[in-house]
Amino acid sequence: MTQPKELWFVIINPASGNGSGKRKWPKIKRLLEQEKLNFYYALTEYSKHSLELAQNAIKKDIRNIICVGGDGTLHNIVNGVLSQNIVPSQKITVGVIPVGTGNDWVKTYGIPKDIKKAVDLIINGRTKTQDIGKIQFENSPEPPTYFNNLAGIGFDGFVVSRVETYKHLGSLSYLWAAIIGLFAFKNFEVKIIANSEEISGETLMILIGICQYSGGGMQFTSTPNPHDGLFDVTIGQNLSKYDIIRNLHRLFNATITLHKKVKTLKTNTLKIKTSVENPPLIQVDGELLGSGNIEISIVPKVFSFYF
Repeated sequence: MTQPKELWFVIINPASGNGSGKRKWPKIKRLLEQEKLNFYYALTEYSKHSLELAQNAIKKDIRNIICVGGDGTLHNIVNGVLSQNIVPSQKITVGVIPVGTGNDWVKTYGIPKDIKKAVDLIINGRTKTQDIGKIQFENSPEPPTYFNNLAGIGFDGFVVSRVETYKHLGSLSYLWAAIIGLFAFKNFEVKIIANSEEISGETLMILIGICQYSGGGMQFTSTPNPHDGLFDVTIGQNLSKYDIIRNLHRLFNATITLHKKVKTLKTNTLKIKTSVENPPLIQVDGELLGSGNIEISIVPKVFSFYF
């Protein structure tokens, strides 16, 4: 008796990349059909819909999910996979066909933006696992949030809150929002506890990296490794507007981490406490999370994907 072909579920964000997801989906669908993939699909209709769709697919015994979208769509699928308890998360494998604005996570692994090449990677079936970050707000009953690329607190979160306005600029949207944001953002007081060390004082931003790129190709951390069980942390301590303008080019090659006002460290957990009067915004994988005191920990090698 012939075994039924493995079932796949494709999640498409039609709004990704200023509507690129909707425009490219018919071609992607044809390519998947040509490969005789046994799949069904759904288009997202609202914020975090991809999280719900991923969990519903897992409940239906589907173990292969394809993300047609950007970093935000993938972020929500990752949260759907990590927050379910039906099967170990490593047994769910995610393929990514990037059609977003920044497409930062795929840059670490060289997953191409070319649709046909991205489909070929998935069909070839080579997989890898990576670490995932976990954020929990202090004294909150809400479940944790997971991130697969980078979390940013302070100026980085503020910029993400403004990026939507400039999405028509594509991968330059973050840079432009950062330049505009320099004139509105104020540094904040913070206390960071990591590796039994306390770091405090006025701060521009804190970046907690797992993978290499964010903000449309910027590199805020110098030596991230998504497989070593450690975050690569960059703390911009009281950097001024002039410091940032003068060093904009260094945001694209990670040499900003060599600035005398920047501190770096490796850790698998850290606590961050900020002032009540001026709480900085927190972003994860380009998605706004809110503000407040948080604890961040790493969950080693729990996300499986095609590359």
